[in-house]
Amino acid sequence: MSQDLRQSLAAALRPAMRARDSTAVAALRSALAAVANAEALPVPDAPAAGAIEQARVGVGAADAPRLELGEDDVRRIVRAEVTERESAAEVMAGHGRHDDVQRLRAEAAVLREHLGD
Repeated sequence: MSQDLRQSLAAALRPAMRARDSTAVAALRSALAAVANAEALPVPDAPAAGAIEQARVGVGAADAPRLELGEDDVRRIVRAEVTERESAAEVMAGHGRHDDVQRLRAEAAVLREHLGD
């Protein structure tokens, strides 16, 4: 499981929260959530009959299995987050929403910094 970039993002989140840096917090939380979502496996359909009788019980019974992402996968996901923000900034610029443009570009810069780009 890739921990380098993910750890870098997670380690930067708490200081950003303490500093009340809403731009960095939003970018870091979003990137970490995107990575977590990519790790999720599809949930199989639950049986309609006997749902309670067949339910698992105990600690960890509700835990879903996760995919193990490599460093390249995590980097690809974070780069996609950067690209998404840059594209959204272009759209917002076309609509004259300059505050949103600045925020989105600043969020992209935060993530790019962690990518080392």
